[in-house]
Amino acid sequence: MILQRELPAEQSGDVRLPGVAPCGAEDWLRVDDAYGAQMQYRAALIAERPNAVLYEPEEARQASCELLREALAILPKLGFAVGDSRVVCPDGREVSLDWRAPLRSLGHLVQEDICVLQKRGDEHVLAAAVLCFPANWRLAEKIEQPLTAIHVPVDEYDANIARRVQRLFDGVQVGRPLWRFNRLTYADADLHQPRKREVDEAMPFMRSERQCILRLPETDAVVFTIHTTVVRRDDTPAGK
Repeated sequence: MILQRELPAEQSGDVRLPGVAPCGAEDWLRVDDAYGAQMQYRAALIAERPNAVLYEPEEARQASCELLREALAILPKLGFAVGDSRVVCPDGREVSLDWRAPLRSLGHLVQEDICVLQKRGDEHVLAAAVLCFPANWRLAEKIEQPLTAIHVPVDEYDANIARRVQRLFDGVQVGRPLWRFNRLTYADADLHQPRKREVDEAMPFMRSERQCILRLPETDAVVFTIHTTVVRRDDTPAGK
């Protein structure tokens, strides 16, 4: 069981769930107290179930490499030692950089799940991803799908919301990321939950995703990152 000690301040208590808000230019990656444990789990999933958690075709390689370069520029401020061909992580691991598989490298470096979306026609399409900690969705069912198809199972995702989300992806600017979060209760704390689970307010664990959206300056791809926090519900202000 991998748990954080507490939800981040902006995701805890009874605060009202925000819509989308501005994010610091370098605040789309974070390291928290569950870093070591989450990274061990991520490494195991990538090694044992690569087809379930990783998709990076040649067509998206340029954007994924640009994303890796952008991340490497931020990592030293988060406690990483970045070299030309390898990175020493905050937990002491050394990760060799593989520019033929940039998302695989990122999957071994950061806690965030990462989706790369490219504009094709009128919509952004899920072109590449490393998704170790899904919450009720499977990567294999969403790859190469546009935003509307990705959100098909979401009851409240109607045509109006679809247009708003597409405008959001069209409008995000280089150097000005956006963020939002969600918060749900779960029966168990497993981070890898691709299957649809029942949700009940009495369940013992609180799971929250901090989701950031940023635009890459060279390829114009849009990146969607997901930092997952799981805590015991009784340890949150709302649960006490």
